[in-house]
Amino acid sequence: MTWSIVARDAKSGAFAVAVTTKFFAVGALCPHAASGVGALSTQALVNPMYGTQGLKMLADGVPAPDVIRRLTEPDAGRLLRQVHAVDRQGRVAAHTGTSCVEWCGHRVGDGFSVAGNMLAGPQVVERTFERFAAGAALPLPVRLLDALDAGQAVGGDKRGKQSAALLIHSTEDYPDYDLRVDDHPEPLVELRRLLAIYESDFAIYREVIPTRANPAGVTDRAKIEEVRARRLAAQQAQPKS
Repeated sequence: MTWSIVARDAKSGAFAVAVTTKFFAVGALCPHAASGVGALSTQALVNPMYGTQGLKMLADGVPAPDVIRRLTEPDAGRLLRQVHAVDRQGRVAAHTGTSCVEWCGHRVGDGFSVAGNMLAGPQVVERTFERFAAGAALPLPVRLLDALDAGQAVGGDKRGKQSAALLIHSTEDYPDYDLRVDDHPEPLVELRRLLAIYESDFAIYREVIPTRANPAGVTDRAKIEEVRARRLAAQQAQPKS
């Protein structure tokens, strides 16, 4: 009931999942990622345990193809499942059960994968894949949303639209981005609106909240205001579209 991208960004090492569907709150169960570990999406007749079990195996250094095999082989419902994953080495693997609702399938690339089921046709996966592959120069969140937009433009989920999510982990125990649209007539449009708000209003805290390298973060309010002022000036200096 979904199509998604899982990816490892070659430039930053970040792990990402972007997903959309005609189903409520896709971000609650489908996308999973962890910094320095990997990313996966579990979908179709979703098995949420694939997320927790898969990330644990990826953290233990199990290659993505073996993770997918170990998740699906003992699962009596595997013919109804779809899952794909990328590991810290950029290895990618996917499984589309033969009883998933048509159209269903996946395509694996260099460090990323696109998979979907209950789609308007194979063109949804193909266009999503092609747009992501061509967007390496873009910021990762924009690249992911552009790719989903390309798939939506050729039919998307054959039942319609409802929810979407964007999850990106890079260096910390918490995500860089964790944005969700649970119920909206145009979830990808709304997700892009939330991304713009995040970048203008919330992203300042990336520089001041605690990190692995600086466990206390920045606590001096004057320095926090300096960061805020610098970011605001940079935004105002950007050319208006």
